[in-house]
Amino acid sequence: MSRPCFKRPFLKHPLLLALAYAGLASAHADEAGNALDAAGTSADAEQTQSTRPAPPVGAVMPVVTVTAAAVDAYSARSSKSASRLDLTLRETPQSVSVVTRALMDDFQLTSINDVLASTTGVTVEKVETSRTYFTARGFDIVNFQYDGVGLPQVFGNLQGDIDTALYERIDIVRGANGLMTSTGNPSATVNFIRKRPSAQTAASASVTLGSWNTRRVEGDVTAKLNETGSVTGRAVLVHQDGASYLDRYEPKRDVAYAVVDARLGDATVLTVGHTYESGRSKGVMWGALPLYYTDGTPTDYPRSTNTAADWSRWDTTNHSTFAELSHNLGQGWRVLATANYLTEKSDSTLQYLYGTPDRTTGLGLLAYPSKYASDHTQSLFDVSVDGKFALGGREHDLSFGYNWSKSRLVDQSLYGRGIGDSLPGNTAFDGSFPLPPFDAAIDGSRYEDRRNTVFAAARFNLADDWKLLAGVNRTRARGNGLAYGVSRAKSATKTTPYVGVVYDINRSLSAYASHTQIFNPQTETDASGATLDPIEGKTTEAGLKSALFDGRLNLSGAVFKTRQDNTAETAGFVGGKTIYRGADAESQGVELEASGVLARGWQATAGVTSLYIHGDQGAKAKPYIPRTTLRVNTTYALPGLPALKVGSSMRWQSKSSVDQGGGITTRQSSYAVLGLMARYQFDRHLSLAVNLNNVTDKKYLTVCTGPRDTMLHRATAAPR
Repeated sequence: MSRPCFKRPFLKHPLLLALAYAGLASAHADEAGNALDAAGTSADAEQTQSTRPAPPVGAVMPVVTVTAAAVDAYSARSSKSASRLDLTLRETPQSVSVVTRALMDDFQLTSINDVLASTTGVTVEKVETSRTYFTARGFDIVNFQYDGVGLPQVFGNLQGDIDTALYERIDIVRGANGLMTSTGNPSATVNFIRKRPSAQTAASASVTLGSWNTRRVEGDVTAKLNETGSVTGRAVLVHQDGASYLDRYEPKRDVAYAVVDARLGDATVLTVGHTYESGRSKGVMWGALPLYYTDGTPTDYPRSTNTAADWSRWDTTNHSTFAELSHNLGQGWRVLATANYLTEKSDSTLQYLYGTPDRTTGLGLLAYPSKYASDHTQSLFDVSVDGKFALGGREHDLSFGYNWSKSRLVDQSLYGRGIGDSLPGNTAFDGSFPLPPFDAAIDGSRYEDRRNTVFAAARFNLADDWKLLAGVNRTRARGNGLAYGVSRAKSATKTTPYVGVVYDINRSLSAYASHTQIFNPQTETDASGATLDPIEGKTTEAGLKSALFDGRLNLSGAVFKTRQDNTAETAGFVGGKTIYRGADAESQGVELEASGVLARGWQATAGVTSLYIHGDQGAKAKPYIPRTTLRVNTTYALPGLPALKVGSSMRWQSKSSVDQGGGITTRQSSYAVLGLMARYQFDRHLSLAVNLNNVTDKKYLTVCTGPRDTMLHRATAAPR
C-alpha cells in the first residue's frame, strides 16, 4: 500500500488539514444525516449493558439469551474520562478515543494489547511474551484507571494481559491528563469502564477456537436478585488456553468478575464488585532475541524461536475489590465515594539470554537464570461531588473532590547457578538448559508510594456557543524504601492546571483549544547526590470536532505539542554508582480520527497520527517510535443479506530504528498488518464468526528499542 504523505514540513500548518477534514464533513451533515435517518441504522442506541455475545474465531457460538438488547455502535456519545464531567466528545477539549464493546467483539480484541494496537495514536511494544509497553505522542503510557479512578503503574510496563471481557468500553484520553490522574506522563490515560448489572435478565456464552489450539470460553449473565429489582447482579467468567507460534510457549488465563448493585433508597446506590485474574504461562521469554551479530549484520531468526528453557514459567494472580456509594443530593447534585483494593502477585522461574552471537561459530550467547517473585498492593479512596449551579443567568457544571492512595511493592530475585555459561549453537533456543539451584545470589525491593490529591473542575457556559472548562489539581506524592539497593525516597508537591475552551461554529461543528499539565516525582540522583526534580509534562492542543447523524458519527482533527522535561537519563558513574541528569523532549504533530456509522450498515473507526520528536537543542529523539501511524477498523452488513456482516482491520506504521552504538543501527521498515472478519447471524440466539489476523503473513519486529532493557533485542510478530 502507498504510504500516507505526512512529512515533517506539513507539521508547520497541520491545523489546515484538521479544518478541511472536519469542515467539509460538517458542510454536508444535514443532507447526509437526513438520508441516513430515512434509511435507518442499527447504531442509534448508546452503549448500555451489552449482552451481545463476543464473536468466536472459526467456531459455532451457542448463546442463551432470555432478554437482550443489540448494541452495535463504534462510537460513544459522551465521556467523563477527561474531566469527571459528563460531556459529549464534541464538548471535550481534548483528544478522546472510545473502543466500544461492539468493536471489541467484532475484531476479537480480547486483551488490552489488542485494544491499544487498534487505537489512534498508540503504539504497542511487546518486548517479550509477558511484558508490554505502550506509547502515545512519543511518551510511555503509565496511567490506567477503572471507572475514572486509578494510579500510574509502579512499573513502566504491563505484566501479563488485561482481559477485556469485563469492560463495556475503554476510553483513551491522549495528552497530559493531570486533572484526572495527578501524576504520570503527558502521553495518554486508559480508562476501563466496567460492565454493570441490569434488572433485565440476560445471558450469553461464546466458544472460540483459534490457531495453535487456542480455546476460549466466555460467559456473561445479569439479572435482578430480588423480587423488586432493587438489587441486581452480573457475573462474567472467562477461560482461555492453548499453545503459540513460539516454541514451548503455552499461555493460560482465567478471569472471574462479579458485581452487585443495591438501591438503598430513592437517592442512594451501593455497588460492590470483585475481579479475579490468573495467568499461568509455560515457556515464557524473559528478554527476547539479539538484534545483530558480532559483525554488525542483523539477525533473522525463525518466528518460532524462543529463548525460554523447558522449565521457564511466569504465574500471576490479581485480585481487585471495589465499592462505590452514590447519593443524589437533590437539585442535580451527586456525591460519589469509591474505594479500591488491588493485589498483584507473581512468581516465575526464567531464563535470560545476553551477549552477541557470532554468525559463523554460533558462540557468544550466555545464560542468566533467575527466580522472581513479587507482591504489589494498592489501596485507593476517592470522593467527588458534581452538579450544576447558576451564575450570571446561566447554568454551569462543577466537580470537586479528594483522592488518597497508597502503593506497596515487595519483590525478590534469586539468581541461579550457571550465570554466564555459554550456550553454543542451538542450545540457546532449544530449551535444554538444565534447571539450576537458585542460590547464587539474592536481591530485591521493598518500597511504598503515597499520594494525596484535591481537585476541582468547572465548565462555564459563557454564551450559547462558548464554553470554558477550567480545573486544578494539587497533589502531594511521597515515597520511601529500597529497590535493589537504590533508594526510592521521593517527595514532591505540585499544582497542575487544566484549561480548555470550546466554540460551537454551528450545530454540528466545534473548534477547541486546551492546555493541560502533569508531573511525576523521581528517585534518581545527580552527581551531587541530590534527587532530581519531578518530571513535568504539558500538552497544548487545538482542533475541530464534529458530531454528525445525531451523534452517531464523531470526527476530530487536532494539532498538538507535548513536552516532557527533566526525565532522568544516565549521565555516567561516580564511585561505581550510576548518576543521572534531567533530559527534555518534545513532540509536535497532528491527529485525525473518525468513529461511528458512515452509512446504513457501515461502521468504522479510523485514525492517523503524524508527529515529530526532538530532544535537547532540537536533536531528533526516540527514533524507535514510528513517526506516522494509521489505524482502521470497519464492518459492513450486506444489504441483500443483512444477517451477514463482513469487515477488515488495518494497522500501518512508518519506519523506526535504534542506534546500537559502534556504527550499528537496527531498522524496521514501514509495514501494514491486515485483518479480516465475517459473521453470520442465524437468528437472535446464534451466530458464527471467523476472524483472520495478519492475512498477508507479514513478518516484523514487535519492538525496536534499546532503552527498555539491558540487552537490545527483538521480538517477532505472530504469523497468519
